[in-house]
Amino acid sequence: MAHFAKINNEKKVIAVLTLNNSDMLNASGVEEELIGQQYLEKHNNWPAQMWVQTSYNTQGGKHSNGGTPFRGNYAGIGYTWDENDQIFWPKKPFTSWVKHIPTLSWKSPIGDAPTLTEEQTTQNNANTHRWCYNWSEENQSWNLVNNIVS
Repeated sequence: MAHFAKINNEKKVIAVLTLNNSDMLNASGVEEELIGQQYLEKHNNWPAQMWVQTSYNTQGGKHSNGGTPFRGNYAGIGYTWDENDQIFWPKKPFTSWVKHIPTLSWKSPIGDAPTLTEEQTTQNNANTHRWCYNWSEENQSWNLVNNIVS
């Protein structure tokens, strides 16, 4: 199965459809994205250039089966198509977050959340507490949250 993202004029993914690989074969029997786009245009009444092939097995620039990653991330509804870099970007979680090219994901402007202490991790594992860090857009900081398990 091949997967194609249907994008709008703002380059947002509005649907993802599957297509039989046989519906995108050229005269030599080789799969071509253009053939798939033309098929989808004919059968879905949406311009061919607004269909972009995506890989179900690609996430964060890595292929889950060890193959070659394709277009950064598997497209989902609400993702953005970056035509220049040929990457599908997930929805930006916070206004201040920036693109992190090595992982093809969004990161806070101050980096990853701090690591929990050994004691906090032990309490999480014992199900006595739920320690985690939440992002505060207002303060541009990671805030430690503790929910005691009852």
